[in-house]
Amino acid sequence: MTRGKWWLLGAFGALVAVTWMRPIWPAEQALHSSLTAVALLALWLFRKRLDTAQWAWALLFLALHTVAARWIYSFVPYDDWTDALFGVRLSEAFSWERNHFDRLVHFSYGVCLAAVLRWKWLRSLEVVLATSAAYELLEWAIAMTLAPEVAEAYNGQQGDMWDAHADMALAALGALVTSLVSSAPRRSRAEATRSPAPGAVRPAHQDPGRAR
Repeated sequence: MTRGKWWLLGAFGALVAVTWMRPIWPAEQALHSSLTAVALLALWLFRKRLDTAQWAWALLFLALHTVAARWIYSFVPYDDWTDALFGVRLSEAFSWERNHFDRLVHFSYGVCLAAVLRWKWLRSLEVVLATSAAYELLEWAIAMTLAPEVAEAYNGQQGDMWDAHADMALAALGALVTSLVSSAPRRSRAEATRSPAPGAVRPAHQDPGRAR
Protein backbone atom coordinates (compact mmCIF):
# COMPACT_ATOMS: atom_id res chain seq x y z
CA MET A 1 0.00 0.00 0.00
CA THR A 2 1.38 3.36 -1.02
CA ARG A 3 1.01 6.48 1.07
CA GLY A 4 -1.41 7.91 -1.49
CA LYS A 5 -3.69 4.90 -1.15
CA TRP A 6 -3.69 5.18 2.63
CA TRP A 7 -4.57 8.89 2.45
CA LEU A 8 -7.44 8.19 0.06
CA LEU A 9 -8.71 5.36 2.24
CA GLY A 10 -8.49 7.59 5.31
CA ALA A 11 -10.46 10.36 3.59
CA PHE A 12 -13.11 7.84 2.61
CA GLY A 13 -13.26 6.53 6.17
CA ALA A 14 -13.80 10.08 7.45
CA LEU A 15 -16.66 10.53 4.98
CA VAL A 16 -18.27 7.30 6.16
CA ALA A 17 -18.01 8.47 9.79
CA VAL A 18 -19.66 11.80 8.95
CA THR A 19 -22.55 10.16 7.11
CA TRP A 20 -23.25 8.01 10.16
CA MET A 21 -23.61 10.97 12.51
CA ARG A 22 -27.25 11.01 13.67
CA PRO A 23 -28.49 8.71 10.88
CA ILE A 24 -31.95 9.50 9.55
CA TRP A 25 -32.83 5.97 8.45
CA PRO A 26 -30.24 3.76 10.16
CA ALA A 27 -31.65 0.39 9.06
CA GLU A 28 -31.93 1.36 5.39
CA GLN A 29 -28.55 3.10 5.46
CA ALA A 30 -26.95 -0.02 6.94
CA LEU A 31 -28.53 -2.15 4.20
CA HIS A 32 -27.06 0.09 1.51
CA SER A 33 -23.72 0.22 3.31
CA SER A 34 -23.43 -3.57 3.33
CA LEU A 35 -22.56 -3.41 -0.37
CA THR A 36 -19.90 -0.83 0.42
CA ALA A 37 -18.34 -3.24 2.91
CA VAL A 38 -18.22 -5.96 0.24
CA ALA A 39 -16.63 -3.56 -2.25
CA LEU A 40 -14.01 -2.48 0.29
CA LEU A 41 -13.11 -6.11 0.94
CA ALA A 42 -12.66 -6.65 -2.81
CA LEU A 43 -10.50 -3.52 -3.03
CA TRP A 44 -8.30 -4.76 -0.22
CA LEU A 45 -7.87 -8.16 -1.87
CA PHE A 46 -6.83 -6.53 -5.16
CA ARG A 47 -4.83 -3.67 -3.61
CA LYS A 48 -1.53 -4.85 -5.10
CA ARG A 49 -2.97 -4.92 -8.62
CA LEU A 50 -4.43 -1.42 -8.50
CA ASP A 51 -2.35 1.72 -8.85
CA THR A 52 -3.22 4.91 -6.98
CA ALA A 53 -5.39 6.28 -9.81
CA GLN A 54 -7.47 3.10 -10.01
CA TRP A 55 -7.78 3.09 -6.22
CA ALA A 56 -9.02 6.70 -6.33
CA TRP A 57 -11.63 5.97 -9.01
CA ALA A 58 -13.00 3.05 -7.00
CA LEU A 59 -13.22 5.09 -3.79
CA LEU A 60 -14.82 8.00 -5.65
CA PHE A 61 -17.73 5.79 -6.63
CA LEU A 62 -18.01 4.36 -3.12
CA ALA A 63 -18.00 7.91 -1.75
CA LEU A 64 -20.97 8.87 -3.94
CA HIS A 65 -22.78 5.70 -2.91
CA THR A 66 -22.04 6.43 0.75
CA VAL A 67 -23.50 9.92 0.49
CA ALA A 68 -26.58 8.53 -1.26
CA ALA A 69 -26.98 5.83 1.40
CA ARG A 70 -27.20 8.53 4.08
CA TRP A 71 -30.45 9.75 2.49
CA ILE A 72 -31.40 6.34 1.00
CA TYR A 73 -30.97 7.84 -2.47
CA SER A 74 -34.52 9.18 -2.83
CA PHE A 75 -34.03 12.11 -0.47
CA VAL A 76 -30.51 13.41 -1.15
CA PRO A 77 -30.92 17.19 -0.62
CA TYR A 78 -28.94 18.37 -3.63
CA ASP A 79 -31.49 21.14 -4.21
CA ASP A 80 -30.61 22.60 -0.83
CA TRP A 81 -26.89 22.30 -1.63
CA THR A 82 -27.10 24.05 -5.00
CA ASP A 83 -29.43 26.68 -3.56
CA ALA A 84 -26.93 27.46 -0.80
CA LEU A 85 -23.97 27.56 -3.21
CA PHE A 86 -25.45 29.07 -6.38
CA GLY A 87 -28.95 30.25 -5.50
CA VAL A 88 -30.46 27.68 -7.89
CA ARG A 89 -32.60 24.66 -7.14
CA LEU A 90 -31.95 22.06 -9.82
CA SER A 91 -35.38 20.44 -9.62
CA GLU A 92 -37.05 23.79 -10.29
CA ALA A 93 -34.57 24.79 -13.00
CA PHE A 94 -35.04 21.53 -14.95
CA SER A 95 -38.64 20.75 -13.90
CA TRP A 96 -37.61 17.46 -12.32
CA GLU A 97 -40.34 15.51 -10.55
CA ARG A 98 -38.05 12.96 -8.88
CA ASN A 99 -34.73 12.92 -7.06
CA HIS A 100 -32.05 12.18 -9.67
CA PHE A 101 -29.08 11.49 -7.41
CA ASP A 102 -29.45 7.78 -8.11
CA ARG A 103 -29.02 8.53 -11.82
CA LEU A 104 -25.76 10.32 -11.07
CA VAL A 105 -24.48 7.39 -9.04
CA HIS A 106 -25.31 4.82 -11.72
CA PHE A 107 -23.66 6.96 -14.40
CA SER A 108 -20.64 7.33 -12.11
CA TYR A 109 -20.54 3.57 -11.66
CA GLY A 110 -19.93 3.12 -15.38
CA VAL A 111 -17.37 5.93 -15.45
CA CYS A 112 -15.42 4.71 -12.42
CA LEU A 113 -15.51 0.98 -13.15
CA ALA A 114 -14.29 1.51 -16.71
CA ALA A 115 -11.50 3.73 -15.33
CA VAL A 116 -10.50 0.99 -12.89
CA LEU A 117 -10.60 -1.82 -15.48
CA ARG A 118 -8.78 0.07 -18.26
CA TRP A 119 -9.96 -2.44 -20.81
CA LYS A 120 -11.11 -1.90 -24.37
CA TRP A 121 -14.50 -0.26 -24.62
CA LEU A 122 -16.50 -3.34 -25.62
CA ARG A 123 -15.15 -5.48 -22.78
CA SER A 124 -15.66 -2.66 -20.25
CA LEU A 125 -19.21 -2.17 -21.50
CA GLU A 126 -19.95 -5.88 -21.14
CA VAL A 127 -18.69 -5.93 -17.54
CA VAL A 128 -20.58 -2.75 -16.59
CA LEU A 129 -23.84 -3.99 -18.10
CA ALA A 130 -23.49 -7.45 -16.55
CA THR A 131 -22.75 -6.15 -13.06
CA SER A 132 -25.45 -3.49 -13.35
CA ALA A 133 -28.01 -6.14 -14.27
CA ALA A 134 -26.82 -8.34 -11.39
CA TYR A 135 -27.26 -5.42 -8.98
CA GLU A 136 -30.75 -4.66 -10.25
CA LEU A 137 -31.71 -8.32 -9.78
CA LEU A 138 -30.25 -8.26 -6.27
CA GLU A 139 -32.16 -5.06 -5.53
CA TRP A 140 -35.36 -6.67 -6.79
CA ALA A 141 -34.80 -9.79 -4.68
CA ILE A 142 -34.16 -7.72 -1.55
CA ALA A 143 -37.20 -5.55 -2.20
CA MET A 144 -39.41 -8.63 -2.64
CA THR A 145 -38.46 -9.86 0.84
CA LEU A 146 -39.11 -6.56 2.61
CA ALA A 147 -42.31 -4.83 3.62
CA PRO A 148 -43.65 -2.65 0.76
CA GLU A 149 -42.80 0.67 2.40
CA VAL A 150 -39.28 -0.51 3.32
CA ALA A 151 -38.76 -1.94 -0.16
CA GLU A 152 -39.66 1.40 -1.77
CA ALA A 153 -37.31 3.23 0.57
CA TYR A 154 -34.49 0.83 -0.26
CA ASN A 155 -34.68 0.61 -4.05
CA GLY A 156 -35.52 4.28 -4.63
CA GLN A 157 -37.71 3.58 -7.65
CA GLN A 158 -39.83 6.64 -6.90
CA GLY A 159 -42.71 5.38 -8.98
CA ASP A 160 -40.65 4.96 -12.17
CA MET A 161 -41.44 1.60 -13.80
CA TRP A 162 -38.39 1.98 -16.05
CA ASP A 163 -36.02 2.79 -13.19
CA ALA A 164 -33.84 -0.32 -13.60
CA HIS A 165 -33.56 0.20 -17.37
CA ALA A 166 -32.57 3.85 -16.97
CA ASP A 167 -29.98 2.97 -14.34
CA MET A 168 -28.33 0.34 -16.54
CA ALA A 169 -28.40 2.61 -19.58
CA LEU A 170 -26.68 5.41 -17.66
CA ALA A 171 -24.03 3.03 -16.34
CA ALA A 172 -23.36 1.87 -19.90
CA LEU A 173 -23.14 5.48 -21.08
CA GLY A 174 -20.65 6.25 -18.31
CA ALA A 175 -18.47 3.31 -19.35
CA LEU A 176 -18.53 4.44 -22.98
CA VAL A 177 -17.57 8.00 -22.02
CA THR A 178 -14.59 6.83 -19.98
CA SER A 179 -13.48 4.37 -22.66
CA LEU A 180 -13.63 6.98 -25.43
CA VAL A 181 -11.87 9.65 -23.39
CA SER A 182 -9.11 7.31 -22.22
CA SER A 183 -8.56 5.85 -25.70
CA ALA A 184 -7.99 9.25 -27.35
CA PRO A 185 -4.42 9.75 -25.98
CA ARG A 186 -3.53 6.18 -26.92
CA ARG A 187 -4.70 6.73 -30.49
CA SER A 188 -2.71 9.96 -30.69
CA ARG A 189 0.46 8.23 -29.47
CA ALA A 190 -0.06 5.36 -31.90
CA GLU A 191 -0.50 7.75 -34.82
CA ALA A 192 2.58 9.70 -33.75
CA THR A 193 4.72 6.57 -33.78
CA ARG A 194 3.43 5.56 -37.21
CA SER A 195 3.92 8.98 -38.83
CA PRO A 196 7.49 10.28 -39.39
CA ALA A 197 8.28 13.61 -37.83
CA PRO A 198 8.20 16.63 -40.19
CA GLY A 199 11.53 17.04 -41.95
CA ALA A 200 12.72 13.59 -41.01
CA VAL A 201 15.17 12.03 -43.46
CA ARG A 202 13.92 8.89 -45.10
CA PRO A 203 16.17 5.85 -45.05
CA ALA A 204 17.74 5.13 -48.43
CA HIS A 205 15.60 2.04 -49.05
CA GLN A 206 12.41 4.07 -48.45
CA ASP A 207 13.29 7.05 -50.72
CA PRO A 208 11.50 6.45 -54.04
CA GLY A 209 13.54 9.16 -55.74
CA ARG A 210 16.92 7.74 -54.82
CA ALA A 211 18.92 6.13 -57.61
CA ARG A 212 19.14 2.39 -57.33
